[in-house]
Amino acid sequence: MGKTHGRCWVDINFAAIRSNLEYARACAPDSQLLFAVKADAYGHGIVPVAQMAESHVDWLGVATVTEAETLREAGITCPVLKLSGSMPDRVDAVIEADVSLTVTDEDTIEQAQEAAEYLGRQAQVHLKVDTGMGRVGCPPEKAVCLARRIDDQPNLSLQGVFTHLPVSDSDTEYTDGQIESFRNVVADVEAARGEVEYVHWANSGAILAGQADGSNLVRVGIMGYGYDPSGSAHPELTPAMDWMARVSFLKHVRAGTMVSYGHTWTSERDTWIATVAAGYGDGYLRANSNRGRVTIKGESYPVVGRVCMDQLLVDLGQKTPSVVPGDPVVLLSKNGPSADEVAAACDTISYEILCSVLPRVRRNYRG
Repeated sequence: MGKTHGRCWVDINFAAIRSNLEYARACAPDSQLLFAVKADAYGHGIVPVAQMAESHVDWLGVATVTEAETLREAGITCPVLKLSGSMPDRVDAVIEADVSLTVTDEDTIEQAQEAAEYLGRQAQVHLKVDTGMGRVGCPPEKAVCLARRIDDQPNLSLQGVFTHLPVSDSDTEYTDGQIESFRNVVADVEAARGEVEYVHWANSGAILAGQADGSNLVRVGIMGYGYDPSGSAHPELTPAMDWMARVSFLKHVRAGTMVSYGHTWTSERDTWIATVAAGYGDGYLRANSNRGRVTIKGESYPVVGRVCMDQLLVDLGQKTPSVVPGDPVVLLSKNGPSADEVAAACDTISYEILCSVLPRVRRNYRG
C-alpha cells in the first residue's frame, strides 16, 4: 500500500461525480449541462475529470486561458466556455483553442473582434450581464446596445447571454427578483436582435433550489463534486474526494508538554500524540490548527498545535493507542470529516477546502 499511495493522497470517485451530474440533469431536464472544471476541477484534477465527464455533459467551464489550453491539449473536444473575461494579450489564445469567450463591455468586444479578425476565425461570445453579483458584467441597461455591437462585428457571433447569482444558496427571494430582472434584459435583447441561443443563470444553488426553469444552460459547479453550496449535506449528492495521509510517528507526552510552532497548545494531561504526514504544503489549511479533526481507525481525534508545512499533530488520548506508524488518517471524506465540516472549523467554505489540495498530493481515480 505504501508504494501505491505514499505519505498523502486523495482518492477520486468518478462514479460519485457521474451520479451528481445525473442528479443535476434530472433537476433541469430541459437544459444543457455545463460542468465547471476550473481550479483544477475544484482540486479533483482537471484533465482526468474532464476526460471522464465529457461524455456526460454538454459543456465544460473554465476560468483561465491555461485551463482552456490544457483541456484542448488533452484531447477534449466538447464545447468550452471561459466563464470570466480574458486579458487583452490572451484573447487570441482563447479563440485559437476554439473556446467561447465572455465579453462585458465595448473594450472586450473590440478585443475579441481584433483577435478573431487577425486569426481569420469566427469567435463565439457570451455577453455577461451584472444583475447583482457586482463583480463583472455590463449594467442591464447596456445589454441591448452591447448585443447590437457584437452583431455588428464581422468575426463575432453572440452565442449566449448570462448572469451570475450571488445568493442562490441562501436567499431565494432575492434570487427570484434577480432572475426576473435578467429575464427582462434578455427579452429586450431578443426583441432588438432576435433569439439568443443560450440564456443562462442557474448555478449549483439555483439548480438545487428549483430556480433553473428557463436557463437553457445550467452551470454545475460544487454540486458536481458532491456538495451543496449552502454548506448542508444533500441526500442526493455524493462527495467524490477522500483525502488521506499516514501516521509517521507516535510519542507519549506528559501533562504540561507544549507542541508545534509557537507552543499554542499545551497538554493538560499525559497523552499520546500522533504525527501525521500532511500539512499546509499539501493544502491542509493552517486554520485547522487547534480546531480541526481527523479520523483514524473510525475514531475522531483533534488536531493540536499549529499545522506545519509538511506535518500535523493529533491528540490520541491517554490510553495506549492501537494506532501505529503507517496507519491511514482521514483528512476529508464523505464519512467524515466532510469538506463542510472542515470548512466550518476553518471559518470558510467547502469550495476553498477542495480547491486547496495542492499538486504534490497524488490523485488516484476509481469508478
